[in-house]
Amino acid sequence: MENDVNPPPDGTAPPIVLTRRRINLIFSALLAGMLVAALDQTIVSTSMPTIVGELGGVSHMAWVTTAYLLATTLVMPVYGKFGDLWGRRTLFLVAIGLFTVASIGAALAPDFTWFVVWRGVQGLGGGGLMILSQAIIADIVPARERARYMGPIGALFGLSAVAGPLVGGFFTDTAALGWEWCFWINVPVGVGAFLIGWFALSLPRRRSTTPLDVAGIVALSATTTSLVLFTDLGGSDGWTDPWTLALAAAFVVCAVAFVLVERRAVEPIVPLSLFRNPTFVVATAMGMAVGLGMFSAIAFMPTFLQMSSGLSAANSGLLMLPMTAGIILTIQSSAGVILRTGRYKRFTTAGVAVILATMVWMTTLAGDTSLWTIGAMFLALGCGLGLIMQNVVLAAQNAVPATQIGTATSTNNYFREVGATLGVAVFGTLFTSRLAENLTGALTGNAEQAAAAGITSPDTLVPSAVDAAGDPLRTAIVDAYADSLAPVFWYLVPILAVALLLSFVLREIPLAEHAGMVARGEAVESEEELATLLRSGAQAAVPAPGPTPQKRDDDALPV
Repeated sequence: MENDVNPPPDGTAPPIVLTRRRINLIFSALLAGMLVAALDQTIVSTSMPTIVGELGGVSHMAWVTTAYLLATTLVMPVYGKFGDLWGRRTLFLVAIGLFTVASIGAALAPDFTWFVVWRGVQGLGGGGLMILSQAIIADIVPARERARYMGPIGALFGLSAVAGPLVGGFFTDTAALGWEWCFWINVPVGVGAFLIGWFALSLPRRRSTTPLDVAGIVALSATTTSLVLFTDLGGSDGWTDPWTLALAAAFVVCAVAFVLVERRAVEPIVPLSLFRNPTFVVATAMGMAVGLGMFSAIAFMPTFLQMSSGLSAANSGLLMLPMTAGIILTIQSSAGVILRTGRYKRFTTAGVAVILATMVWMTTLAGDTSLWTIGAMFLALGCGLGLIMQNVVLAAQNAVPATQIGTATSTNNYFREVGATLGVAVFGTLFTSRLAENLTGALTGNAEQAAAAGITSPDTLVPSAVDAAGDPLRTAIVDAYADSLAPVFWYLVPILAVALLLSFVLREIPLAEHAGMVARGEAVESEEELATLLRSGAQAAVPAPGPTPQKRDDDALPV
């Protein structure tokens, strides 16, 4: 597929020349920003059992992840639309700044409630880093060449997966430091990323007199929040509880209001026209389903590993490395094929199939499951994720005009994060409600040993206390975790089965030949093209097929 290529509007600054050096500088700024968010996630995941134990929030542990994901989800459409309207550089710097300030707040949190609040603020920054990075890459690199940038991104997350558990575990296990340093470490990294972005992220700024869709932002935020809270309360207090039913009603009302508002908005935050594009809809639905399964498994497995293995936070985090290896392996291998052939659909289908099979495998998890087996599970999960997550975003971006890259990227990610948030909320509620009951039984059945070990409540349970307790109490607690976690994976299987069916109907559109900025007339690919453009008085656009209409689903490659 090829995007329309337009000349720059009259009166605007000359187009940027997208030399290889400039692209590499911009990409380095994006990597620095993504490193901040990636490192934070891997550091915190292995420290979570100790954090919630010390702050007294074991039974509400799911809120730590839910708060971050909910905040991330709420701001994604805002970053995407505002980036399309005004440019992405300032927004990217704001996102880094928010994330860094929130890290300071989390490190200083006096109790569990404030810790959850600051994790939510971190999500406001993390959502921008995720969306803007993907949109900027689409701005500076053609879709077909975009695959070669997946490798460095995968390597970055691999580096974070290695460094994060080691650093986070070291801080958590060192009495002189403590888990707070898992957040203090974000401050110098965040400042460094901000400075790199300030000097290296040279992108065009735009002016827009279009009125902001404030009503749409409010309605979408209310819809998302009521849906997540409904899911949380439904799992903990029952689906017929009055508050649960009230939130369900609020969700329906807010969703209807959002659709009505967007139909009348001059520049809607989420254009409803996107949902008339079959390729975009299928790619987005797949991302939502896979996000639900992915985040559910990743969010709670480190806790189980620490409790069951008796390993330190650092060593239990290293058990997640096979997943990272799987992601890097399949991203690197699939990127090369996509670059040569332009074909990406086959990888989305294979990715969903692998994840589905892995979820079924994870239902066999038990207290005595070997670490080798768990490592193999994570390797398989990583292979599946590496095949699909980048490709559904690529499919969504490639299905819309260059002027909607940010909006399409944010909307696709929004629904993926909705799936992730719902997955963590439902999965976490089912897991923690089962866990609280099973742990109470384990402590009651071994009351004398629990009292001697200083374990008085499930809410203050930390891995070090479990490891020091000895059998039979330790075995009872580990079995309680396994018996609470493994059955919940079955709830994810039907959803992933639907995603597999959707992968078969995803239509494969030829990948765009021009970067988004080139297609919009904001950039050219060489100094010669810029000179030609200036000599012609901005009447000649960059070399391109001309005003040929952008290809859509009717031009899909044969499957």
